[in-house]
Amino acid sequence: MPVRLEVTVRGVVQGVGFRYFVMQLVRSEPVTGWVANGRSGEVRCVIEGDRPVLDRLLAEVGRGPAGALVEHVQATWLAATGEFRDFSIRSGGHPGD
Repeated sequence: MPVRLEVTVRGVVQGVGFRYFVMQLVRSEPVTGWVANGRSGEVRCVIEGDRPVLDRLLAEVGRGPAGALVEHVQATWLAATGEFRDFSIRSGGHPGD
């Protein structure tokens, strides 16, 4: 049964390819959602899929790409909404859904 994972990552996470790192992580996974730079220097992700897949993605996001310094990861688990068709990079400062 699909679930929704909302993640906010803080630290040195903008300007280091973090959004593209997340896109590479999800490329071969059966997930939907988005990733975007936040207005306060954070990176936000909303991902829907099966819990074991999202657990693995959360662990990788917590490490980040080379050049990133992840200081804090806030994860919230919710029921999936099914509102996304694919996974995309959204423009910087996206307010979310």
